Amino acid sequence: MPEYQTLLVEQHASVAHVQINRPEKINAMNALFWEEIIAAFDWIDQTDSVRVVVVSGAGKHFSAGIDLMMLAGASHKMTTDIGRNAEIIRRNVLRLQASFNAVDQCRKPVIAAIHGYCIGGAIDLISACDMRYSTADAHFSIKEIDMGMAADVGTLQRLPHLIGDGMMRELAYTGRAFDGNEAAAMGLVNSIQPDHEKLMSSVMAIANEIASKSPLAIRGTKEMIRYSRDHSVEDGLNYIATWNAAMLQSEDMKLAMAAHMAKKTAEFAD
Repeated sequence: MPEYQTLLVEQHASVAHVQINRPEKINAMNALFWEEIIAAFDWIDQTDSVRVVVVSGAGKHFSAGIDLMMLAGASHKMTTDIGRNAEIIRRNVLRLQASFNAVDQCRKPVIAAIHGYCIGGAIDLISACDMRYSTADAHFSIKEIDMGMAADVGTLQRLPHLIGDGMMRELAYTGRAFDGNEAAAMGLVNSIQPDHEKLMSSVMAIANEIASKSPLAIRGTKEMIRYSRDHSVEDGLNYIATWNAAMLQSEDMKLAMAAHMAKKTAEFAD
């Protein structure tokens, strides 16, 4: 298993646990983090024994978002030419977007377990996950507006599909903080737990339940959900018909049907 400087990646049976591992910096996302998250999710995608991913933060917080020292360092690359500056900034933003696209496009379900701060870039990250769970006292904020900028790594594009357009606009325009209770009420998180220990126990139980299902069925389900988010109903129906023309012939379906009839638990290959 690869080792990282900003992440702690462990595999527990069929579940990969990815922790942002800079607790002394409130898990702020430095330059290396953005590279390592791509590498970690590439490993996850290519490792068939991993069926589900849990993303959390080491220490007292999930993440305080992008490391401001990284932004300060980027300013040193600026020139006197506006066009060239714009090209440099655009390339950098696209590179950062690719990091969370890797999470969104991962073949396996990704579950975010959130406690403490979940600010700025951390909202971009959890928006790219399949599901989100938090502690009641978690602290959320789309903080970019208070930095004099618009969020540019996925929050404004993905969050409206999770909490609705109006609520997303309120949070993005004001940058106001909200806790886990409000996050659950608006549908950003599926449920809340009273503390970090119970949060991780609950999330791991959900991850293990998903991991027990047919990997092909889970793969197809995630692919269809992602595709339908960005396409019409007609496009989505056509795609699932084509997809299942192959997948309905898999051994997994035969095993699942037989186990269901016999009231037993099916064991699926990776």
